[in-house]
Amino acid sequence: MSAAAAAPAGDAPKKGKKKLILIIAVVVLLALVGGGVALVMKKNHDAEAAAAAEDGEESSGHHEKKSAKKDKKKDDKHALPVFVPLDPFVVNLADRETDRFAQIGLTLEVEDAHVADEIKAYLPAIRNNVLLLLGHKTSAELMTPDGKEVLARQLRRVAVQPMGIELEDEDAVEEEAPPTPGKKKKRKRFDSLDDSPVKSVQFSSFIIQ
Repeated sequence: MSAAAAAPAGDAPKKGKKKLILIIAVVVLLALVGGGVALVMKKNHDAEAAAAAEDGEESSGHHEKKSAKKDKKKDDKHALPVFVPLDPFVVNLADRETDRFAQIGLTLEVEDAHVADEIKAYLPAIRNNVLLLLGHKTSAELMTPDGKEVLARQLRRVAVQPMGIELEDEDAVEEEAPPTPGKKKKRKRFDSLDDSPVKSVQFSSFIIQ
């Protein structure tokens, strides 16, 4: 009887130990699972933070580019003009009633210093074009304000021709040739006068005798 009664009493500590081990194992497992979840959440948070930072940098870079473009436009707008003065032109005019000649001084306002250097490189051909243009003018055409404005536009056109630039001549009267049967007429394409690297022509002297 005593031996049988002692047996359950001896088993109680063993059962208590097993239960304690089981509880500890469950606690450790829960801790590991919790740690894993926390680690995943931290990684997701770090990834989101990195993505937000990258978007912020891209947005900042975009704003910086816009700001740089605005500054460049502002600088271009306030940039000092570049002028190329030409030696005076003396030419006989196309008057038939009497001999008339003109002495005209020109200064070209150009886009930038690079265009100024290019103008100087083609200067002999440019002067030739200007002289040919002036030689076809009469004193009556050059004496009026409108005639001077037309001349200035035409000078801008002939000044860039040696550089391979063909500009539309707004003052020229185009004669329509009769169409050839079975053949379409080809029209030459010209650049706009606003696209010319020579922005304006300034008259430094204008004498007609």
